[in-house]
Amino acid sequence: MKTIKFRLTVATVLMTFLSLTAQEFKKEHQLQEDANELKQKMLTKDPSISEFFANSKGYVIFPKVGKGGFVVGAAYGKGVVYENNQHIGFASLKQLDIGLQIGGKTYGEIVFFETKRALNEFKNNNFELSAQISAVAIDEGVAKNKKFDDNIAVFILPQKGLMADISIGGQRFVFENKTDARVSDF
Repeated sequence: MKTIKFRLTVATVLMTFLSLTAQEFKKEHQLQEDANELKQKMLTKDPSISEFFANSKGYVIFPKVGKGGFVVGAAYGKGVVYENNQHIGFASLKQLDIGLQIGGKTYGEIVFFETKRALNEFKNNNFELSAQISAVAIDEGVAKNKKFDDNIAVFILPQKGLMADISIGGQRFVFENKTDARVSDF
């Protein structure tokens, strides 16, 4: 009787684990699809951004960043990280700012890393965007005039919402390395 209970318990735990793992893989796959969609939208809106994709050591695509605020604001998003145009992991973005702001919006964001050193700082979680680095809203021809600033270039694509914002803050990132034995990679 104890053996049957033990086997049922192990089977239940195993099934729960497999179910949760499958859900996580599904979320990651959807995130990758959303990142590819944002990349294509940005390339369509401004083909000159292709130079950043071709010449950067790496980049991270956040397909959807949600931001809201009333005096104090916050933003959050999940993204896909690429090195030499190969998917290497995932990242999360958190932002906190203070100032004159009200409303809410969503936008896509791509952060390009000009050098291996800048990408490694990001991968080692020693990276944040301060107020000194400015993001450029993507529009036709904008990317050809944009230069790297401290080995970083940031482009955004507004999606929904309305926000009045004169604030100061910064973005913080956490990198999660892609494991080698993902079922979704087979």
